[in-house]
Amino acid sequence: MPDSPDYPALTRGQIAVADRVNAGESGLPVLQQLVRLAQDVLGARGAGFAEYTDGHGRIIAATGVCEPAIGRRVKRADDRLRRGGRTLLVPLDSVNDEFARQIEGGDLRHMLGARCEAGDTFAGSLHVYFGDVGEPGPEHHAVLELLSGQIGRLYGLGRGLPVHPAAAPDAAGAQADRDLWVAVTSHELRTPVTVIKGYADTLTNHWETLGEPGRREAVRVIGNRAGELARLVDRLLSAASDDGVVGTSPAGPFDLVEALREAVEELPADLRRRLKLAHLPADLPKAYGNRDSIATILTELTTNAEKYSPPESTVEVCAGTDDDTLRFRISDRGAGIAPEHVERAFERYWQAEGGDRHHHPGAGLGLYLVRRMVERQHGWVSLRPREGGGTVAEVRFPRA
Repeated sequence: MPDSPDYPALTRGQIAVADRVNAGESGLPVLQQLVRLAQDVLGARGAGFAEYTDGHGRIIAATGVCEPAIGRRVKRADDRLRRGGRTLLVPLDSVNDEFARQIEGGDLRHMLGARCEAGDTFAGSLHVYFGDVGEPGPEHHAVLELLSGQIGRLYGLGRGLPVHPAAAPDAAGAQADRDLWVAVTSHELRTPVTVIKGYADTLTNHWETLGEPGRREAVRVIGNRAGELARLVDRLLSAASDDGVVGTSPAGPFDLVEALREAVEELPADLRRRLKLAHLPADLPKAYGNRDSIATILTELTTNAEKYSPPESTVEVCAGTDDDTLRFRISDRGAGIAPEHVERAFERYWQAEGGDRHHHPGAGLGLYLVRRMVERQHGWVSLRPREGGGTVAEVRFPRA
């Protein structure tokens, strides 16, 4: 690492951030710029920010070797940061640091962390990671404290941050949530049930006049809609469950690529034709989790990609690995996702504007369910804008 921070870069970066804030920008894009600034100015291998709310945290911005950890839930803020000074140096070979376990990038030696406060609120913590033998000095601590203070002021503006505000536990809100649940359930179930009943009535009342091709088509539609209905019931039950059911088989080692290929075969034919299995290596190590959940996770992510993409565009599926995790990605060339929505998309009932709502009306449960399922398997899921347009959804599981 450099003996001292890059002060010219710090000055330029602070001016750029101030210009964006003065222009009315805030939220995740500006937060990400500050995290990047911390890495660049301090000569670190990576940097990340974990926001804390409701007793847990989530990595919502990261750069460099920390970038794969975006979307990862962490249990709590570091008590050492809360009790001690504003910054803390931790040798990574001397502590089982939870944030450090979520990153990749080889030989990292030290983590320098700083708490970010907005008034009396502990909003989160900013971390930078170093790979050299030398330790960060007082100037590095001072710069990180300065940048963490800027993040605290960003939270104080109240525009787009916190990304995960604490829920209000009032009785009226709970009743509204129950009412919305009933409405969503009714809406989601009505369409497939109506279609199945309509085709069944047609078969009963017009068996002879339909002819063999008509009867086969009616049975095909009923079968497809029955499968859709079964998956929908699973979704609704999982979303309502405190435990978050993820499948019928126990967790254990499984072949991720094989599970993905089998899950693709269960997708509707129209969606299956749009998929491009871009890179699914056969020699990946085993993932650890619930194999049964892959079909539901893939269905939700590919359906979401189809919903927000042009009709003839391709949806790519690929998989890979690093030292600690296996991953698969769903990439589309659709409308893309705004940076300020990459976390909101996982909230229950939240939906972005646009998309083909006629064919995929939805109720904002799919991504919410995916995150619950993946996190119960000690993995994580994230969304990000795709370079050149579109969205990338990435799911990571622990290696067996």
